[in-house]
Amino acid sequence: MTTLYRGMDRATLDAAYNNSNAVPGSAGLLADFRARSADVYRDVTCRRGLAYGPLPRQCYDWFTAGSAGAPTYVFIHGGYWQACVKEDFAFIVHGPLQCGFNVVLAEYTLAPQASMTQIVGEIGALLDHLRADRDRLGIAGHPLCLSGHSAGGHLTAVHRSHPVVSHAMPISALVDLEPISLGALNDKLKLTPQEVDAFSPLRHIGRGAPMTVVVGDAELPELVRHSRQYAADCQARGENASYVPVPGCNHFSVLEDLAFPSGVQMTALAQAMSAK
Repeated sequence: MTTLYRGMDRATLDAAYNNSNAVPGSAGLLADFRARSADVYRDVTCRRGLAYGPLPRQCYDWFTAGSAGAPTYVFIHGGYWQACVKEDFAFIVHGPLQCGFNVVLAEYTLAPQASMTQIVGEIGALLDHLRADRDRLGIAGHPLCLSGHSAGGHLTAVHRSHPVVSHAMPISALVDLEPISLGALNDKLKLTPQEVDAFSPLRHIGRGAPMTVVVGDAELPELVRHSRQYAADCQARGENASYVPVPGCNHFSVLEDLAFPSGVQMTALAQAMSAK
């Protein structure tokens, strides 16, 4: 056996990060997410497809909480940087909206059309756009929580030091790109050694926004390890980071919890942001 990472060979490593295979009926769960998200776009007022850059996927959707000075929750979807669209996950807006947050659903160009360097840069451009409030949303100067799931959690952690970010909530984040670069997930990403180093948040823990690091406690062990280790290493370096495992949740049902205003995640986020 050729060991690639933490005692795992290629097949074991691929299985360790295959969330779809790990959760029975995952395809049906994603189909349900899409159906419920379509209901959101039908029933909830929003501004769709606001551009933060010139490329087709450099855009976002805006849902307003309806009150001046409301905090804003920015959600970056997952899909291992190579799948899914923001429209698949619009159902999650119910949790933040009912807790008084405006919501931004962020989009970005996927691999292989975009490299990791470009993807990271696009989220930075989105945050610059929101900080300048170029679309006159009324959010400038008010709290903003940057959040995302899986690959979106990674992009959240990468950008937690951006000046517009008041709080960060990475969910089931991939904070070390080394194992991603060694398996099948890299077929489209084509990560370079320089990208693995530069964009692995676990390797670059510095000053940044306070964090609520979330993971479902029934997720794959590698996913749990990423979040637990990241929170612990941030705490060891004096950063304000809390570790929040969501009981009984896998990689998909953790988003169900996010969609509930009284769920573990929104409760923890509200407490953390009110404590500032």
